[in-house]
Amino acid sequence: MRLATLLPLRAVAFLGHVMLSAASLLRGRWRFRTRDLTRAAADSSARALPIVTVVNLLVGSILAFVGAVQLMKFGAGIFVADLVGIAVAREMAAVITAVVMAGRTGAAFAAELATMQTNEEVDALEVLGLHAVDYLVLPRVVALLMAMPLLYVYACLTGLVGGLLVGAGMLDLAPAAYFERTFEALSWEHLGLGFAKSFVFGGLVAVTGCYFGLYAQRNAAGVGNATTQAVVFSIVGVIALDAVFAVCANALGI
Repeated sequence: MRLATLLPLRAVAFLGHVMLSAASLLRGRWRFRTRDLTRAAADSSARALPIVTVVNLLVGSILAFVGAVQLMKFGAGIFVADLVGIAVAREMAAVITAVVMAGRTGAAFAAELATMQTNEEVDALEVLGLHAVDYLVLPRVVALLMAMPLLYVYACLTGLVGGLLVGAGMLDLAPAAYFERTFEALSWEHLGLGFAKSFVFGGLVAVTGCYFGLYAQRNAAGVGNATTQAVVFSIVGVIALDAVFAVCANALGI
């Protein structure tokens, strides 16, 4: 019972420390190396593009295919562009990209920090007066926070291309007509909602991965458990936050 009580408190304390470190960063004072930030940014952005491209292209294609099968019955195939555009911008691009990054980058953060914990490298940093949150966690969180909105925009474009491929193949839609219908259906509210989701999801994935990696058990099994827990909690958290966003968006009329 005591352990179950301490774990949420430790998580809240960790989140508070990350926020205080982020506040110091905004004031121009940070203690991590720029090289660590650039490496984490590269891992969270450019090196993630292949898997993000494939997954979002397929998701856009699946949405278009399912929509086309139903809409063709009513002679409204052109509205596939509306379906794909709104679904990708509001939900799928942000959620799918966050799930992909949880399994790729979040797991990498957890495994890397858990290995450092096993090798007592974190203790060595503490002895030198460098707190792990300031030196190890913050650059990873900042890198994923910067990368996720950019990946969201790229995922939207990729999903729309996937929908276009199916629309052109099944419905003989011209690319100009497809994109014209898409731009008519989309609004800044849809894009703003998806952009906000991507930013929040990026912070969740980064903080979760770093938390489980930093507090992993100091053995080989601990590294595996930390990686598994980081991925599971990140995906569940993304879905739960998406539900919260849906309720709030409905209340605000977005």
